[in-house]
Order: sequence, then structure tokens, then C-alpha cells
Amino acid sequence: MPRQLLKYVLGRRDFGAEVSVAGWVRTRRDSKSGFSFLELNDGSTLASLQVIADGGLPNYRDEVLRLTTGAAIAVTGELVESPGSGQPVELRARSVTVHGYADPEAYPIQKKQITYERLREIAHLRPRTNTFGAVARVRHALAYATHRFFHERDFLYLHAPIITASDAEGAGQMFRVTTFDPAAPPRDEAGGVDWGEDFFGRPAFLTVSGQLEAETYACALDRVYTFGPTFRAENSNTRRHLAEFWMIEPEMAFADLADDADLAEDYVRCLARYVLDHCGDDLAFFDRRVQPGLVAMLEGVAESAFQRITYTEAIDILEKAETPFEFPVSWGSELQSEHERHLTEVVFGRPVIVTDFPFEIKAFYMRRNDDGRTVAAMDVLVPGIGEIVGGSQREERLDVLMDNARRKGLDLDLYWWYADLRRFGTVPHAGFGLGFERLVQFCTGMQNIRDVIPYPRTPRNAEF
Repeated sequence: MPRQLLKYVLGRRDFGAEVSVAGWVRTRRDSKSGFSFLELNDGSTLASLQVIADGGLPNYRDEVLRLTTGAAIAVTGELVESPGSGQPVELRARSVTVHGYADPEAYPIQKKQITYERLREIAHLRPRTNTFGAVARVRHALAYATHRFFHERDFLYLHAPIITASDAEGAGQMFRVTTFDPAAPPRDEAGGVDWGEDFFGRPAFLTVSGQLEAETYACALDRVYTFGPTFRAENSNTRRHLAEFWMIEPEMAFADLADDADLAEDYVRCLARYVLDHCGDDLAFFDRRVQPGLVAMLEGVAESAFQRITYTEAIDILEKAETPFEFPVSWGSELQSEHERHLTEVVFGRPVIVTDFPFEIKAFYMRRNDDGRTVAAMDVLVPGIGEIVGGSQREERLDVLMDNARRKGLDLDLYWWYADLRRFGTVPHAGFGLGFERLVQFCTGMQNIRDVIPYPRTPRNAEF
């Protein structure tokens, strides 16, 4: 008969029905009365199903009694009401098929506490733990809710290129893509590497953002969004940074900074509500084991309007704060995580949208305000994480864009196609970027970003 996932079986109450399940053994306990209790989990839910394997099964002595943590089995049996507390149903096995044993001396996932650091070393097995199974399910729910959110608001999903010749941020932290033999690349007359002979006929890199390409499509199709991998060759070993991560980047034509902030607030609130409504068991686990108060915090985000202040107002608040900061605060400086969390957790007690940042600390494509000192940019700050969204109204005036690029030391000739948007039917437009892993951190309470992506890529770490 068809196999059913445990998340459905555990909700059934049609006792006496025949059910087939499969999964991995968490524990086996043997009774003196000649039967065994198997705790089975298939990853579809946090909860496990108790299976009663009777000693009368043909393979009980030769196979069932050899089962240990990590073994993979399939079970068909009768669904019965559980006499024990904490589990409404259990399965009385009529057959147990062993697909694979797990050597207890070698299998590293046992019923004992394992550090996150150790689990990163065995990232191929860590999804079998409660924590990482829950992270994966919440991550899936957030991805699904993202696509639903934008689809319901008439955004088109754009697949931006992963290989690009453009540095969207202008920071130069890009991974090069080449087919050259690093020991013997072709040389030009000056002795430099002749990139004209490479696969693309020019230097190429892994993308840091799909924003610029999204802008071109928004300026033809009104509103689009990207959701894909991005890369930063930044030698940073912190709990907040990855070399490979996923970004969500919507772009809207005929939109200004206020429209951008409204969309970002709606998006973050909508996703908080979605996981609260659809990931209750997993969030309760995180609230109990990882971050006490997580569910209440997400409820507050889902239900409250975000505070909006300018960068100048934020600096004024921080300069007057009694809390000593590790990083000094002054107008023109970047807001650090400690500053962002102070605003959200201490001052306002809710998410904060900060707008109108100094021109000098923001990217060339952000629209310059009339004061000449600031740009129409915004960051969304949330409790526990700090910045989760960064966005802006884009500079639609060609002459100002060219001046911005020169002042930032960029060669706009490399972005001729981007400048064309301002030459041919330019429009006000705006968008933002959200790092998906930070969103997963925010919704799970996980402290290290390396624990919310299946295989983290960080400096000197690409094992799997």
C-alpha cells in the first residue's frame, strides 16, 4: 500500500486502519515481554511515531533486534490509540523491512548533546537531528511564502544570471569565473592575463546581486523579483556572513522610497505570520530549545506597524544612549549590529525602518536626495538580527547617475546597458534586497548563519 508521511499519520484517529510508513530509527527499547518499541522519524515533522514490533515477526530476532539509531526501515501495520501520554497514536507492526543498518560505533548522531560546531563537520548528516530538520522545514515554508507573496502582488519571478561581468555593489568582492589554467594563462603584449582569450572573452564573475538585471526587467514589465544564490569573496569569519547565500530582490517601476518601505514591511510581516500559522511545532521547539520568547517576538512583528525614522534621527538617538557601544556613533558612519539591535530591542521594541542615509556610505545607484548629502535608501531592522532588508529608490536621472559613479570611482562605460535605462524612457523605480539566510535566522532564533543553510560556504570551508 502507498507509504504515508508521518506528519499525516500522527494526525489520524481512524484506529484499526492499515498504514505504511518509512523513516530512520531514533531509538529502540526492548521489553522483557518479547517486543520492541521503535521511535521512527521521517523528517516530515518534528514528532516521531512509536512503532511496536512484536517478537512474533519473522525477522524480529535476526533484524529488528539489530536496529540501532540511524537505521532506515519501512513498516506496515495497524494504527492504534496510544496508552502513553504525549503521543496520541502508535503503529503495531505487521511487517518491518530493514533498508539499511547504521553501525552504532561509527554513526555520529546519537541520543546525546552534539555541538553545532561538530554538526557543521558532518553537515551531510545533521538534517537528521531535531534542530536541523526544523530549520529545513522553516526554510522551505519561508521560500514558499516568498513566492506566494510576490505572485499575489503581480510580481514576475525573474531568473537573474549567476555569471556576470558587472559588480552591482562596486565593492570588488567577487569570485572570478575562468577556464584558464592558473599556472599558464595566455598573456597579452604587456604581459598581463589576456582575458579576451577566456571563455566569455572578458573577465567574468559570480554575481553579488541580481538587482541591476532586475531593474532592466522592471523598467519593461512593471514589477519583478529575483530569488537566487549570490556570492561575496569577503574574508569574513563571523556568525553573520557567508560566501554563498540566497537573496530576494524585488524591483518596482513607477515607485519611490515610501513604496519600497511599504513593500518591505508588508513582506516581513507576511512571512512572520506565515511561519506562525504553518510551522507551529517547529517554532515551539525553537522557542523552547534555542531562543526563549521567539514566538512572542514573531507575533509582535506580524501584528505591529514598523517604526520609521531617518538615519539622522537614528544617529541622534544613539548618541544620546546610555548604553556603551563597542563602535562609536557619528553622522556618516555605518550602523553596526549593536546599534541596530539597540534601536529595535531597547528604544522602540519593534522593527524599525531607517531612511535617508549619507551618500558616502551607500552604492552609486541610489537616488541622491535634494540636500546633496543623503540618498533615498532604507534599511529594515528587526530584533535579534539587526538589518534584514536593504533597499533604495534607484537614481533615474542619467546625469546624476554618471556623477554618482564618478564620485564612487566607477567606470560607467562598463554599465552602458544600465545607463540605457535612463536614456530610453526612464522612470522612477525602487527595490530592495533581503538575505534569505538572515530571514531564516530571524524566524528560528539560530545564532549562527552557518546553521540555517544546508552547506555553508565560508573562508577555507567548502568540504561538501
